[in-house]
Amino acid sequence: MQLTDDDFTAYRMIAEGDTPPPGYDVGRLIAFRLVDADPYNPGGYIAHDPRGAAQSLTAGILGDLQRLVHRVSHIPALERLAEHYDPHRLYGGPGSEFLPDATQMNARLGEVGAAAASEFCSIQPGEPADRDPAILRLGVARTRAALHRGVTVQTIYHRSAHAHAQTREYAAAMVADGAQIRASALPGPRMVIIDRKHLFIDNHVIEGSEGNSGWHVFDRAAVMWARNVFDVFWNRATRWQDVCRTAEDNPLTERQWRILGELDGGCSAQQVGTRIGLSSRAVDKELATIRKTLGYATMYQVMAWYGRTSREQPEHA
Repeated sequence: MQLTDDDFTAYRMIAEGDTPPPGYDVGRLIAFRLVDADPYNPGGYIAHDPRGAAQSLTAGILGDLQRLVHRVSHIPALERLAEHYDPHRLYGGPGSEFLPDATQMNARLGEVGAAAASEFCSIQPGEPADRDPAILRLGVARTRAALHRGVTVQTIYHRSAHAHAQTREYAAAMVADGAQIRASALPGPRMVIIDRKHLFIDNHVIEGSEGNSGWHVFDRAAVMWARNVFDVFWNRATRWQDVCRTAEDNPLTERQWRILGELDGGCSAQQVGTRIGLSSRAVDKELATIRKTLGYATMYQVMAWYGRTSREQPEHA
């Protein structure tokens, strides 16, 4: 609030012993401590020395400045704390960190995996795709290094991975070096668990983020829950060696096998297409081919065959 010409006029009149102009808000002058009501003259006012009001205002401003300076003095100390803060934990709090892209996900996974001391467990449920040979060689080197350190390596692939040459060759090399690999027709969550202390999962929290973003979880309760989930899938999966021995006896393609697995898991034909990247028409065509190959007239017969075939898979080691 600043003094106006009306304020100056009213103050001059009060200082000269007159009353302020009609309709003037004397509260403005009182707020500046320039006048006070006259206790002995109802409706009258007493003028104060403006220099005293100025000194009072100055003292108040100086007090505010001192408090402001004191608050500003905390800024350097707060900024020094930044070196201890990981920006990737912005969303996750104390038990997880958000990794917004594949580069950061792979970097953190490589960092933690390189320090693995006891076990490295993973589920890779998607249909395999060709990978950059350089990245694949790096993965082979990391896995072999872990195995040589005595780390137990357990990996679950989808059954369709056996039909993918690059993945089949990689798995064969890892099994030869001591890794334990299994395959499953069941849909499962993609995850990596290291030493029962670190969990890497896909992002289902931050909307609009990159498709390969994910989370590094190190909350012990969450990691151990995921480790138990891994055991459930591991115990239902088939040894990779047994998949290799029975692959030639399977009359269906791996894609067809996966479609039946998704149907057995409760998905509709339309949902199956969404999950494995096929159109509804392509799924219907595959189902028709399955019926023809097996010599069945209905999908009820096909699913009954699938159930029997699943139970007849070789015993898990």
